[in-house]
Amino acid sequence: MASPRIQICPNGPEFSRIALGLWRLGAWNFSPQQCVEFLQQALDLGITTIDHADIYGSEAPFGQTMALAPSLRDKMEIVTKCGIMLAPPDRSTLRVPHYDTSCAHIIASLENSLRLLRTEYVDVLLIHRPDPLMQADEIAEAFHTLKQAGKVRHFGVSNFTPAQFDLLASRCTLVTNQIELSPLYLDPLHDGTLDQCQKLSISPMIWSALAGGRLFSEHNPRTERLRAVLSALGAEYGVSVNTVVYAWLLQHPSKPVVLIGSSRIAVAQEAVAATDLSLTREHWFAVWSASTGTGVP
Repeated sequence: MASPRIQICPNGPEFSRIALGLWRLGAWNFSPQQCVEFLQQALDLGITTIDHADIYGSEAPFGQTMALAPSLRDKMEIVTKCGIMLAPPDRSTLRVPHYDTSCAHIIASLENSLRLLRTEYVDVLLIHRPDPLMQADEIAEAFHTLKQAGKVRHFGVSNFTPAQFDLLASRCTLVTNQIELSPLYLDPLHDGTLDQCQKLSISPMIWSALAGGRLFSEHNPRTERLRAVLSALGAEYGVSVNTVVYAWLLQHPSKPVVLIGSSRIAVAQEAVAATDLSLTREHWFAVWSASTGTGVP
């Protein structure tokens, strides 16, 4: 079984429906050779879309892997993000964490990402978080400069509201909005975010699909209800609970791409299995109702 692929927007790139998020790569303590083997296993499952950000610390170890196995680059779509300025541990050069979506910072951040990733271009560059001081024309200028230079093929955003997305999209073409969505975080289903994706025929990228593990680690009435329903559905369909959650997300008509963030290839296999599982409407709403604690009106 392999992850199917999807064109994430009109005239946009093709992504695998399951994407590999590498924000924890530095903590996995993989050697470059172990990372090559891990990435090859993911590719064998059809997982070709790889997600980074400048603040994750994943770009440098990934670049070491690319130096060891450069032939892997042409088999992947690389996504990275910029715009968040974190304070260093000693706070020697930056006292207040902040956002920076200035033209100069976007270009400098991307240049550094290319150096660390050891690639000549990224497939998609995302603005990581909406910036209250965001100047749409300035971001569009940076995007145009990077595209003209062949350093970025497409652009998008992450965690943007529909209004923020509309503002930037009025100046430049955006191919995705990477957003949080899980059975424990339903806001995009009701705040217009996924409605906008459908309207524009844009596939969102979904992060924290398993709610950062809280779906299984927290003990409260809501998570207990969800675990009971998910376990029952897993037994009925003969799949893992993880697979049920991924299938529940993939079933949304906005045609999302779902990120996974585990170093265990078994999790990738569970996610890929979800691309072949279609829940009944009743079962989909059973998960939704377990989360909300109510039925439909």
